[in-house]
Amino acid sequence: MNFHVITIFPEMFDSYLGDSILARAIAAKKISVKFYNPRDFAGNKHNTVDDRPYGGGPGMTMMAEPVARAIEKAKKGIERRKNSKIKIILFTPDGKKFDTDYAKKVVKGYTDIILVAGRYEGIDTRIRKMFRAEEISIGDYVLTGGELPAMILVDSISRQIPGVLGKFESLEEERISSGEIYTRPAEIVWKDKKYKVPKVLLSGDHKKIDEWRDARRKKK
Repeated sequence: MNFHVITIFPEMFDSYLGDSILARAIAAKKISVKFYNPRDFAGNKHNTVDDRPYGGGPGMTMMAEPVARAIEKAKKGIERRKNSKIKIILFTPDGKKFDTDYAKKVVKGYTDIILVAGRYEGIDTRIRKMFRAEEISIGDYVLTGGELPAMILVDSISRQIPGVLGKFESLEEERISSGEIYTRPAEIVWKDKKYKVPKVLLSGDHKKIDEWRDARRKKK
């Protein structure tokens, strides 16, 4: 899977991609992450990528043309490869809710994902129309920029790619989705109260453990 991130702050991704699972996935060529800075496509003396919104209102809006040129640069590189399938995603609070099922569908259906991370008060709406981009939301709240949502999608989608999590990847997903995880010690005393690990997890009976986890998932 190839990720292409449109952002004016590519350095924000350095530490996140440089450690742990994602770093290993990049090293193993399971995923790649490239960045395209709209400022490099601004076409003006000061590399300006924002302006006041038409109709008035607070803040600034990202201009369509620098973003469009950055997207087009990514697309042209992708289209040079045969059998590439591209999805372009914009982040908006009122977009389609992102979840694990969506991540799985993306892995099965596409080779390249272009993630457009907005800033200021958002991106000129014409970008969505120009590229038929899908609007995605990671929750009912507003963030300062689209970089955090982009990181979330890169992380979550990458986990669905075979080999990224290693030989225990399916067990890892099931364990996390159960909602309850425990480690040593089996009993903790905190402020005179005991907190114990459920007995079934200490039993060694994997059938019962699977049944317990399945029940916890359904209870959520």
